[in-house]
Amino acid sequence: MRYADKIVIVTGGSKGIGEGCVRVFVEAGAKVVFCARNAAAGEAMAREVTARGPGEAHFVRGDVSKVDDLRALVEGTLRRFGRIDCLINNAGWHPPHKPIDDFTVEEFRALLDLNLVSIFAACKLALPHLRRTKGNIINMSSLVGTMGQIHATTYVATKGAITAFTKALAIDEAAHDVRVNSVSPGNVYTPLWQEAIDAAPDPARCRADGEAAQVLGRMGTIEEAGKLCLFLAAEATFTTGVDHILSGGAELGYGRKTRKG
Repeated sequence: MRYADKIVIVTGGSKGIGEGCVRVFVEAGAKVVFCARNAAAGEAMAREVTARGPGEAHFVRGDVSKVDDLRALVEGTLRRFGRIDCLINNAGWHPPHKPIDDFTVEEFRALLDLNLVSIFAACKLALPHLRRTKGNIINMSSLVGTMGQIHATTYVATKGAITAFTKALAIDEAAHDVRVNSVSPGNVYTPLWQEAIDAAPDPARCRADGEAAQVLGRMGTIEEAGKLCLFLAAEATFTTGVDHILSGGAELGYGRKTRKG
């Protein structure tokens, strides 16, 4: 019950790291409002998680690339609970890997809206209420935002921007006692990872390579990501503007050389 009766918003909360956050925060006693585009999956998860308690989960259908949906998420949370203590900006997408030649400008702009502009908008909408509770924001970045990734120029650009945005916002909001941090996961086993495994010519090899990319020899779990976010929200009260790496040591040592041919 480390976060009992606190009011938390999680974007993209029906699967992956967002799901891990919803589950962990409800287990800690929080009342969590989460959004996703798949209503059936979101509603089913909310019922299941609430039944386990001791906190509550409430689902709101929404697309974070639409500002009106984000406004409805924030305003609906306020109508239901009257306050907001924590905002976790998790929703985002990693496009298939391909060289810059094969990305269009329009694809990049759409990804910026989904991965980055949505975080700006959610923070802007929630901050007047977070200032009243001296709450906190956690933005989901990525390890590749600082170390790069092959054939992922658009995605890496959005994640690097999230990390930078988090630091700048932390400076501004310190005057209001609102903490702003980011989390940069490496390989966390999520449905996106399973999609990549399923699409690979050798799925078993793909999974093994994913596990071997960390010095700990495995991928992280969505629950481990959720627990880090809970620590930042509930206990890391002297931490702001920090990017917290959750990587199993993937960035340690020398990487593999890439070359043509």
